[in-house]
Amino acid sequence: MAPAAGTMTLVIGFGALRRLADPAAAVADAENWSAALGVTAEDGTELRTFLDRNGVDPGFVAGGERLVNALVTVRQRVTTDRHVFVGATPEERSIAENVGWEYLPVEDAAERAGWAITDGGDGTGDGADADINVDGDSEG
Repeated sequence: MAPAAGTMTLVIGFGALRRLADPAAAVADAENWSAALGVTAEDGTELRTFLDRNGVDPGFVAGGERLVNALVTVRQRVTTDRHVFVGATPEERSIAENVGWEYLPVEDAAERAGWAITDGGDGTGDGADADINVDGDSEG
């Protein structure tokens, strides 16, 4: 990965990605305001299957390694003013912050960006679950 122009590298964790009602649209949207955008998961095969099934096309995939290693590697390879990790658990927050990343819970990222999130349901991200819009209205 070459140095990226712009100010922010954004990486979305697999758990957070699965919470998004339309992960493909969210990733496409985030690419408009991120210098570099990627996704990460320890299980690279499961992540790639999810990406293919949901039509998600991130700038890069950091799959198949522990989160701490993925974030350290991305930070070394992509030079931007900010590195932001969107995650779904307190453990992810701890890891991200310990390696110098800003952490943003998926609920906060969705609210700021105007993305709908799922109720957690089966975690497919395919929109099969009821959507919870950031304004609090439910759709089914």
